[in-house]
Amino acid sequence: MMEVLNDHNIRTKPLQAFRVNCNRSQLRPIYTYLDQELEMDEGNNEHLQRPSLTFPVRYQLEVCISHGYLNEHNITPKFIHRLQGMEERDARILLECVQERKTRVYDPMDIFTTQRDKRADSTKSIPETCVYMRRATVTPTGILFQTPSVEVSNRVIRKYHRHADRFLRVSFTDEKLLGRIRHTDKEASNELFTRVYRALEQGIVIGDRRYEFLAFGNSQLREHGTYFFAPIDNLTPDAIREWMGYFDRVKVVAKYASRLGQCFSTTKASKSCKEVKCSKIPDIERNSYKFTDGVGKISPALADLLTDEMVTRKPSPDYQVSCFQFRLAGCKGVLAVDPSVPEDEVHLRETQEKFWSKHSRLEIIRCSGFASAALNRQLIQVMSSLGVPDEYFRKRVRTMLRDYTEAEFNPAKALQLLMKTIDANQMTPRIANLVRGGFMDSQEPFVMSLIRLWRAWTVKYLKEKAKIPLDYGAFLLGVVDETATLRGYHCDAPEDELPQIFCQILCPQTKEPQVITGRCIVARNPSLHPGDVRIVEAVDCPELHHLVDVVVFPQTGDRDVPNMLSGGDLDGDDYVVIWDKELIAPGILINEPPASYTAVTAEKLSRPVEISDIRKFFVEYMKNDRLGAIANAHLAWADRYPEGVKSGICLELAQLHSDAVDYPKSGVKARMQKRHRIRSWPHFFEKPKEERSHKSYKILGQLYDLVERIDFTPRYDLQPNERLMYAFELTLDELREAKEVKGGYDSAIRRIMAQFDIKSEFEVWSTFVMSHCNNNDYKFHEEIGEISFLLKERFRKEVLENCPDRSQLPRKVAAMYVITALEIEDAKKSQQEEHERMTPRCKGNPPPMQLSKEDIERLPLMSFPWLFPEILVDISHGRLMVPTDYEPDYDDASWTQETEFEEVPIASLTIGSDIAVSDEDSEANSNHGSDVELENIVVEY
Repeated sequence: MMEVLNDHNIRTKPLQAFRVNCNRSQLRPIYTYLDQELEMDEGNNEHLQRPSLTFPVRYQLEVCISHGYLNEHNITPKFIHRLQGMEERDARILLECVQERKTRVYDPMDIFTTQRDKRADSTKSIPETCVYMRRATVTPTGILFQTPSVEVSNRVIRKYHRHADRFLRVSFTDEKLLGRIRHTDKEASNELFTRVYRALEQGIVIGDRRYEFLAFGNSQLREHGTYFFAPIDNLTPDAIREWMGYFDRVKVVAKYASRLGQCFSTTKASKSCKEVKCSKIPDIERNSYKFTDGVGKISPALADLLTDEMVTRKPSPDYQVSCFQFRLAGCKGVLAVDPSVPEDEVHLRETQEKFWSKHSRLEIIRCSGFASAALNRQLIQVMSSLGVPDEYFRKRVRTMLRDYTEAEFNPAKALQLLMKTIDANQMTPRIANLVRGGFMDSQEPFVMSLIRLWRAWTVKYLKEKAKIPLDYGAFLLGVVDETATLRGYHCDAPEDELPQIFCQILCPQTKEPQVITGRCIVARNPSLHPGDVRIVEAVDCPELHHLVDVVVFPQTGDRDVPNMLSGGDLDGDDYVVIWDKELIAPGILINEPPASYTAVTAEKLSRPVEISDIRKFFVEYMKNDRLGAIANAHLAWADRYPEGVKSGICLELAQLHSDAVDYPKSGVKARMQKRHRIRSWPHFFEKPKEERSHKSYKILGQLYDLVERIDFTPRYDLQPNERLMYAFELTLDELREAKEVKGGYDSAIRRIMAQFDIKSEFEVWSTFVMSHCNNNDYKFHEEIGEISFLLKERFRKEVLENCPDRSQLPRKVAAMYVITALEIEDAKKSQQEEHERMTPRCKGNPPPMQLSKEDIERLPLMSFPWLFPEILVDISHGRLMVPTDYEPDYDDASWTQETEFEEVPIASLTIGSDIAVSDEDSEANSNHGSDVELENIVVEY
């Protein structure tokens, strides 16, 4: 051993005396103390009650231990007693700070002397549609617990909201940073899946609670996640499942689990439509195809109520959502507006009823809306095989790279692109409002950081996914033509007699409805079969003008069009509609025969499904989920063969992919054969060196080589906006109040970053996340959009509650901006001083400090004041008053219209060494000492 160390130039020193302490009592972890409720005192034979931690504190301690920030072997009874002597809130926040710093604390007692950030109570008011949820990640070697975070609730948690803290979200993954556990046929991995089943069967113990398996949502299953519940009194997981509905008629295990999961969909319960009249209407079925699978109808009156309740950012006062994805009792799917439906009714079809439930409240998952269409690798590959010239894709990529490079420095170009390519979370129009407000011209640090992130995020997905936004396209929910006006698909129809669709969008720039007409391309992601991408004819149909931002498919013909698009239906599927003249010109792209997407026959049990069956299915799914592997193999084989997606092996993989999509409901595994496996990967897959790869010269390889990634670095080098800094004569109390709220906001942001392994606050605020720990980018973009919106809504509400006099709101928002800027300036100054100490003395001044990546990560967060972007725009333009009935609506485009404004006197604020405050405030502050964090503020008039 000594020779080996010497070979690596490691100095060694032999020890003459070395012994190992075998006294195991000294290595006993703190759990033996925490979990033993009683002990016998040998001296007086009395029972002494060991003081126990409250569960929130105990759980947060487990968070710190599981991540290695504290070690159970050097936590002492003295440390536990110290925690017990604190208020529960203070002890919990203290441990949250330890977790947020992500640094190992070698002496646990040090945390009691470490300076803590001032913050509001993290369990203070949150939106009523939300809940604090605890999470656990089970890995092959341990369990990682996460600090509770805010998320949208679901039907089950709303029902048992008094016991919401007894729910636990559990996910099963590989070790940290390695992603989820992959499918495998190797027997050596059986023990790994045995560990998963053991956790499902035996539960997870935290303190005095044993969390037991409850059920899993449909999207959770794909991410290998599930819900656990800790029983209390007569409330057990069995009792909760019994309340959820009647499932005994379902004999297929996978379908049974899917029906349970329906109750765990992330929804918002409607207040305005608590009781709705439901009528059953028949499905439209022909040739064994169901043209109305998953779509029902809702009256315009109810749609208006739901729009007012669910849409906080209406494009216009009379805007009405045309389609709602919903849950109601045991029914699911979408409800499309139909003027023929009576005032307070919804009409449901048989295909929408999945099970019986006594729950009667209408719940909304999402509302229809416009999102820009984009190509991806699968669509490009199919379209290339169908005849679209490769130069079309290359030209689009070159144009994108040139435009986005210019947009980072040119406000006019940035505004054009932001309003042209709108993401699913509608963030680009909000950033466009900030550009209109002049913050890009003034080089405001936060806005310039967002612009840089937006460009880096766009280029990243262009490189990795070939995501090419389209100028003439939309990504929309699908519904059916209830008027039977549109022409459907007929097998024997002439080639020029195309199926018809109706598509009316709300133009992002003008906010006016625009009906699309002429030849269009329709598709659904993912598209693997050559028949999945189809040419249709878009027509203007006055009877359907009440439907906006949806694509309407015909109910006539031999086969429904959605089924031809990757086996889609109308229960909440999104469709790509493209009307780009370069793509739809005759002869460019032709319709191939559609695939025959027939569902596999599921195996039924001869007895009722038991919860042990569901546990076993969960593990079997983890072991046999090959959806991603099949999709990647299809891409690789299509890249290899000249016929592309028309090759025989690709057609086989397309059918296998369809089977794998149905696996969560059918329980029938999609099995890849040996011939389907890839021996050498195209270079654009970026496989590790140990896997063989080769240079791809087809279109996807060409596009990959055209793009170079861009690193995102926040613009901490820029100075804050002077008008925002000097708009008001702020008092110390106003700054202190802003600082306290900022502490809570920053903590919530960091919690989200830690939960999803996100690198910066800008990614959370904008939802343009560069990297994260989830596997499905599209679903995660939706999820982080909801989380980000709820975070902003929660802290906007807190600020507004502290500002009953709305005329004072601009002052509060300005204080938020000023305190943020001062914190950053103070931190940069400290880093500069440290840099000067570390720089060798030389003649003259030391070289200016360049902020490294590590330096930037240590700087304070800057997104806090941008909870109120419209107020910041007003302040920067000298408009210092708000309406007395003001409520935040920061996506309304009207707040960035350029208007004339008068110059107003402003205070000057500089960095100095003493405190100076306004005369009216000096006396009020004379009786208490200065706040340490604010001692360098000077306000001069």
